[in-house]
Amino acid sequence: MKTLFLIPLILVSVLLNAQKQQLDTIYANDSKNVALFFPNPIKQAITGSENFVFTYNREKEQYFGLLQAAPGIESNLLAITSDGKVYSYILKYDDRIKTLNRFIRKQESIGEEKPVVKNITNAPVNEDNYKNRMTFFEKFSRFLLERDLKTIASKNERGINLMLKEIVYQHTETYLVMEIKNKSDIDFEVNYLDVSISNSNKKRKSSYQGLTKKPVFKYNFPSIIKSSETKHFVYIMPKFVLGDNEKLEVRLKEFRGNRYLKLNTRIN
Repeated sequence: MKTLFLIPLILVSVLLNAQKQQLDTIYANDSKNVALFFPNPIKQAITGSENFVFTYNREKEQYFGLLQAAPGIESNLLAITSDGKVYSYILKYDDRIKTLNRFIRKQESIGEEKPVVKNITNAPVNEDNYKNRMTFFEKFSRFLLERDLKTIASKNERGINLMLKEIVYQHTETYLVMEIKNKSDIDFEVNYLDVSISNSNKKRKSSYQGLTKKPVFKYNFPSIIKSSETKHFVYIMPKFVLGDNEKLEVRLKEFRGNRYLKLNTRIN
């Protein structure tokens, strides 16, 4: 099973960490195109604000893209090239632009997008820190749902299919990308979907269920999945660490019904 550790896919929140990362600034305006040439073809790119537009060939990977901007607040650009390199820049509007073409070097990459597992410390939930990050959670969740994902684990029960599509570590959160498919003839109303860590100790021949992890944000989470319907959504959790005998557990319960699914998987 593969788990993605995305380093670091920053949209709006990059502004909060710009000083630590010392990101370069690129200037743009609404009267000229600023051409950015990357060392490898562009696979994905996104800006953090609508007043900046970065256009590139989405059908056929090419080495360059064009940046334009309307007056407004500063933002950022995130780009991933075909070799998995991640590039991030601060974007600012300027009436007078000195540089219209920029050739980006590989050394400017801030990291790589690759499937690796990282041990991460448990992060306490501080709700005050999340209030100003809702826009980023929404944009990053949308970004994840647009990806072509493979299923990590799934559970089927009486026509209901619960799937864990991807696990992404970003900043101080863990993003669980999930899918519920209703293949039955009866609509499925959601009572709850809980995420927790279960432990099984073979030496002691015992098992127990840990405390339920409370999500800091839910994106596109459905209240009902109608017959023959599929819903994709993201659960954003505080970062957590799994021990050698621990599994990630997702439990889905039907409201006004008896259908219940429990999905277990290891992150390794």
